[in-house]
Amino acid sequence: MDRLQEKYQKEVVPALTEKFGYKNVMELPKVEKIIINMGVGEAVGNPKALDAAVNDLTIIAGQKPILTRAKKSLAAWKLRQGMPIGCKVTLRGTRMYQFLDKFMNVALPRVRDFRGVSDKAFDGRGNYAIGLKEQLIFPEIEYDKIDKVRGMNIVVVTTAKSDEEARELLKLMGMPFSA
Repeated sequence: MDRLQEKYQKEVVPALTEKFGYKNVMELPKVEKIIINMGVGEAVGNPKALDAAVNDLTIIAGQKPILTRAKKSLAAWKLRQGMPIGCKVTLRGTRMYQFLDKFMNVALPRVRDFRGVSDKAFDGRGNYAIGLKEQLIFPEIEYDKIDKVRGMNIVVVTTAKSDEEARELLKLMGMPFSA
């Protein structure tokens, strides 16, 4: 079992039960999945850029991403419906816990001028979204081998019914929220 998963069962579950007064184990909020999305707008003119993004995301997530395609044609950007314009990966289970542990404890502290992540980025249903400006904060990415700095969106989907429960869950798991 992963380190973060063990922490969830030994420390987070009793703390959440005490704070919110859950009567059943199934009521407890937990992290359901993590979605990492990387939009590559330059893929319209340069299809090789998408290959580099897929390669980076594969290294970061440990799983091959799927290509996301344009839903509508936009003539101003020379974009046709169905053209690949990004990639995303959905992590569940052990890979999800390993990624979340690596993200919170290794990658986030490597962000320049890091003072914590915002605690206001919840969507009202208990899901947390964070945007990153560069993929270089992950230790697996070699600085010399990247062609361009790309950002990504990371969404942590929880089973929490409210933002307050999700915030407490992520805080107890170790998410470094700013004060």
